[in-house]
Amino acid sequence: MELKKGCKYNLVVPTSMGIRLTPTEGQPMHCARLLHMQATSAESNVASISSYLGMKVKVLTAFVKGSPIARFIKDDLASRHMEYEGKEVDQGGPWGYRHQINMADTGAGNRGPKVHNDRAGEVGRTISAKDFDLEKLFGQDGVQIVHTSGLFAALSPETGKCCLEIARAAKKYGTRISFDLNYRASFWKGREKELRDIFTEIASVADVLVGNEEDFQLCLGVEGPEPGGKDIAAKIESFKGMIGEVKKRFPHASVYATTLRQVVNVHTHLWGAILSVGTDWFVVEPREIAVVDRIGGGDGFVGGLLYAILKGWEPEKWIQFGWATGALAVTMLTDYAQPADEEEVWAIWQGNARVKR
Repeated sequence: MELKKGCKYNLVVPTSMGIRLTPTEGQPMHCARLLHMQATSAESNVASISSYLGMKVKVLTAFVKGSPIARFIKDDLASRHMEYEGKEVDQGGPWGYRHQINMADTGAGNRGPKVHNDRAGEVGRTISAKDFDLEKLFGQDGVQIVHTSGLFAALSPETGKCCLEIARAAKKYGTRISFDLNYRASFWKGREKELRDIFTEIASVADVLVGNEEDFQLCLGVEGPEPGGKDIAAKIESFKGMIGEVKKRFPHASVYATTLRQVVNVHTHLWGAILSVGTDWFVVEPREIAVVDRIGGGDGFVGGLLYAILKGWEPEKWIQFGWATGALAVTMLTDYAQPADEEEVWAIWQGNARVKR
């Protein structure tokens, strides 16, 4: 994939930042007394792979003016080597705006994790393309890849329009567009036509499309074969059949990908991936990985995939590196992977967990 040269930024992500509260010691939220707080969003989680490995990353977002949580988020993004830009929105009193709160335990053994989202008054819902100078960002500074996801695009009518305007500006100036569909039923309820139209237009200009069969069917209305169930071979063939239909409707994209996951128990998963580049298919058959916290594994895969594309590697390495960064992410208490270097990631791919002195 040819990328624009001479750019200030390798990767830009529009997103709504918030916090995640996780009970300690693998306890469920309703039993917890101690909580670990971290800054989070799906899109910034994707971008962390590139930022930790030395690439220039920028986050487009919004903040609650004077909020200690906003300060916490800004400091966290800075620690992740990310630039950020966002309007400062007045809180408007105790019942005004705030940053989203995601309550998610890790689960333990045969008790799976549970996630509860509290997004009332979320400041990220107000984000508009007018908050940013897109002509300067894409036309003067230059961006190689812009990544967005269906979580942000479906957050509100404003964020949906924001994603469209960003995609149009990126397309105008030769920036590659990555779109992770990320269907969420609770976001789509009563808004099916509105969101289908927005997602379809973004997908029509995207270069990289990520999603499983349900994502493509529900977000884009693509008809395809029935999902392959738990049988991995059937899942792979089913996804290939689905992408065949997707390519007919969205021929502009050249990269399509999804992950494969089977849960043995909370701490042991079988982890794989499928990638289509042009007419070529690349498959990583599910392999056993150890899991500390499964949240963020999919974002870790996308982040590694985009980093590999930005590095100019061959497609076979894209899926390998993405698989490994996804496997790395689930060993960490943060939602995002924090790779020390490429060598650490490749050691995970090679199955080398020996101590390095």
